[in-house]
Amino acid sequence: MFKLISCCQKERRGVVNGIDYGFTGEVKKVDVSRIRERLDSDSIVVVSNMGYSSSGEVLNCNTYEVATACALAMEADKLVCIVDGQIFDEHGRVIHFMSIEEADLLIRKRAKQSDIAASYVKVVDEEGINSLHKGDYKSSLNARAHVNGYAASFQNGLGFNNGNGIYSGEQGFAIGGEERLSRSNGYLSELAAAAYVCHGGVQRVHIIDGTVDGSLLLELFTRDGAGTMIARDVYEGTRIATAEDLSGIRKIIRPLEDSGVLVRRTDTELLEALNSFYVVERDGSIIACAALFPFPEEKSGEVAAIAVSEECRGRGQGDKLLDYVEKVALSLGLEKLFLLTTRTADWFVRRGFSECSIESIPEQRRKRINLSRGSKYYIKQLQPKHAGVTANNFIIR
Repeated sequence: MFKLISCCQKERRGVVNGIDYGFTGEVKKVDVSRIRERLDSDSIVVVSNMGYSSSGEVLNCNTYEVATACALAMEADKLVCIVDGQIFDEHGRVIHFMSIEEADLLIRKRAKQSDIAASYVKVVDEEGINSLHKGDYKSSLNARAHVNGYAASFQNGLGFNNGNGIYSGEQGFAIGGEERLSRSNGYLSELAAAAYVCHGGVQRVHIIDGTVDGSLLLELFTRDGAGTMIARDVYEGTRIATAEDLSGIRKIIRPLEDSGVLVRRTDTELLEALNSFYVVERDGSIIACAALFPFPEEKSGEVAAIAVSEECRGRGQGDKLLDYVEKVALSLGLEKLFLLTTRTADWFVRRGFSECSIESIPEQRRKRINLSRGSKYYIKQLQPKHAGVTANNFIIR
């Protein structure tokens, strides 16, 4: 059953910087108890952007302001945003996932393209809520405690009361304007809104292309989705493999072993080498893996078994994982990486590796090379500027 109810009290925006906003309103209070009452009766609550002021005036509020205010007041787990396109990276690929840190970086990088993005940067810096610049991301993972720790000018100028609603404070980050739903700025308005509510306690925001049939179902019920997800929790991370990851790694590398791209390893061999493997975990599933075998005396390391699950290929996962392995190698004091390959030389050459002779391989490793495979040898000098992670670090992606 659908219920269209008036659960948001509005007030006039008034005159801001000399501009009279007339009958444009902003959210003053969200009646959380009324919404929960309808939800508990198995109704779907439809909240209009039109609302009444305390004096009975009909005001028009920005839809995104109403949505974000309701999400924050309800302490929602997810907010879904329907737009008319997709968010792409600099290579023209759809960005399927961003951590709150990555979204924050992108917004800051492009802040000059959008007044809303600039407003977001100003507010999060003033309130001290930007984990990337304030250095306290772990504490922000406690979403509910995080919400109550900031002043009223956070939450889009809205402060929390005792749980029954939101009450207005000093106007803070406003969402709206003609640039909303604009392809030209890469949906910075939506990204800023997403990062903003994630800072406020919403765990995940999905920005979905509404022009694609079934996009909502694809986003929610497929691994990579159809849109872009911004998350404050650990949805995707790279870490050292554990024994529990053995079956996931085996599932990814077996097709490549069967085709001869990778050397076949028994379960015993794989288990013995597990401490040298790194995996990318997404929502509880292993989607990529790679191994780094250090040779400290030669200050070099072997890269091996780079593999990405079939459904995640072509989306930059291999590049991210190789970059992570290079950073780990630098943190271990290694100066170069080498590898043996029969079928993937071009991929590594495009990423800075160059062919070398077998004499460039550490002697300890040369003794174990199966010459009958006819592998080619490639090497890459590492650049110290990429250092910055430790071998046991679990990164947020």
